[in-house]
Amino acid sequence: MMPKEYKDLCAAHVRGFQTWNTRSVLSHVDMETGYALNVCLKDGANGQYLKEALIGRFGEQEEKVTPEAHAWDGGYTSVKVEFQGVRFRVESCRCEDAPLILLVTPLSRELRAPLLVLESGFLWNRPGVLGREKNTLLAVAGKKRFVVYSTAPHNPQDANFPTQTPYLAADFDREIAFAVNAPLEIAEVRRRMAAAREAYEESRARFAPCEDFYEALRLAMTWDTTYDAKNERVLTPVSRLWSIQHGGFVLFCWDNYFAGFLAALCDKFLAYSNLIAITSSRTAAGFVPNFANGTGLKSEDRSQPPVGSAMLVEVYRLHGEKWIVEALYPALLQWNEWFAAHRMEDSGALCWGSDPVTPVFGNRWEVDGVCDRFGAALESGLDNSPMYDDIPFDKETHRLKLADVGLTGLYILDTRSLLQLAKVLGREQDVPALEARLRRAQAGLETLWDEDFGFYCNRRTDTGAFSHRISPTNFYALFDRSVPKARRERIAAHYWNPEEFYGEWMLPAIARNDPAFPEQDYWRGRVWAPLNFLVYLAFCQHADLARERADLAEKSAALFLPEWQENRHIHENYNAVTGQGCDSANSDKFYHWGALLGALVMAEKGLLASLGADL
Repeated sequence: MMPKEYKDLCAAHVRGFQTWNTRSVLSHVDMETGYALNVCLKDGANGQYLKEALIGRFGEQEEKVTPEAHAWDGGYTSVKVEFQGVRFRVESCRCEDAPLILLVTPLSRELRAPLLVLESGFLWNRPGVLGREKNTLLAVAGKKRFVVYSTAPHNPQDANFPTQTPYLAADFDREIAFAVNAPLEIAEVRRRMAAAREAYEESRARFAPCEDFYEALRLAMTWDTTYDAKNERVLTPVSRLWSIQHGGFVLFCWDNYFAGFLAALCDKFLAYSNLIAITSSRTAAGFVPNFANGTGLKSEDRSQPPVGSAMLVEVYRLHGEKWIVEALYPALLQWNEWFAAHRMEDSGALCWGSDPVTPVFGNRWEVDGVCDRFGAALESGLDNSPMYDDIPFDKETHRLKLADVGLTGLYILDTRSLLQLAKVLGREQDVPALEARLRRAQAGLETLWDEDFGFYCNRRTDTGAFSHRISPTNFYALFDRSVPKARRERIAAHYWNPEEFYGEWMLPAIARNDPAFPEQDYWRGRVWAPLNFLVYLAFCQHADLARERADLAEKSAALFLPEWQENRHIHENYNAVTGQGCDSANSDKFYHWGALLGALVMAEKGLLASLGADL
């Protein structure tokens, strides 16, 4: 799935020095040759060596990396680092005569100065020759030659570093700059870096009054972006911490469709890269899997929430390029057909499921919960949600015995989105079948209306009993635009009910009066950006829910901003009692879909005014 248009975009963007080395945000790599320059540090107090720095590590002894800036094209970057008590900043920029300039600034004064080390090497088994001459690093790769100049004298006295390639080391008691192919003085480096920094700051102005939310979105997408050398593609996994645990990268289904949408605001290349990558990971059975990772492993038993077509609609709305729709539409249509064939009940309502598979890798994710309740819960994306506690699993249909409001509502959204995309492509032949599946799903949703409770509720397929364990996914019924006004008013009452969802920090992933809510463990009560975003998108389908929509945006802003402004954290999830994100190790500190909280605020402020509307 590599259209010519995308190949041309790759040729224009996969070049020059970038921060796409999965293993360290302090690594800058020339994409044409794989030549990498890695900023490292040896502290003077106890000799600990920082070789690879990542955002969001837990632990008192681990490095703390605070992202400060990253241009979409990589032309300016800045991070602040704290390691073993040493604090410093690393900035980069690019100039015509210097393809990479690094400025490293100490932010603390140490009793004994640490050593700043610049390691060199070639990534991804790329060929080349490395060397060092006095105060410079040298590299030759094909017709390209690199000379790296330093503003500080090389200190050869301490050679006890865990590196096997040429490096420069210098006493880090002042600013040190490195420049590729240009012997620049420190004053000139400061001038150029200041100009790059000023241009970067000016780029935020067009997003007033949502500059903080835009900046969070930009940093989440740019710093999480890495390069998959095996498949020669650019990706934005949920974070580098997740990626290094999964063979170099891990793509999660709805996560990466959201990443495509988030990037589309300013960087169509990155948006298209993520949409193409996750869609092309689909299985032989025809569905986009829960995950696919760098080892080749993917979840052959289960999919995830079908948001791909809806996000493609939003990306197309922003950029209007028909070729990306042509490239992805057939796979997304097949995925929609698969859900109808494998997860839809006779009523038209859908159930989460997990199909039987034969393990290939021997990985626990091919065994644990597969063709069972846990595998089906993983397909929902709400892994340990209390909604699925004690729900029986049907081994014959491979589905939970629970008709799910959330999935049925998302399927309606998916089918409606495909109808719009079919119109864009002139695929009139697809319309009758899509409209038939839409009507069937709408009929299924109707069976989930609980008149007494005044809400669309999950319903047992074996007993017919409604489940009143409710979550924000129950609001996904509003993706059906035919929901009557009287029902919409009763649904809205659940939003405002402080015993269920309303409160200072929201939306909780399970109702506040649910027995599991006090646990605040992952999907058992915490606040999740994708749930807020999808509920907001569902509210957008009905003009009379504008008050609820505006309130949700206000609540999302109040939740997101404190952690962002204080720590530069974009959390995977947040505590629904305290509003904190750092209280749990199950909340990655730099998880890109956290930026969806800001995206819905931007939509409410008019910067994404058409969000959720038809093309």
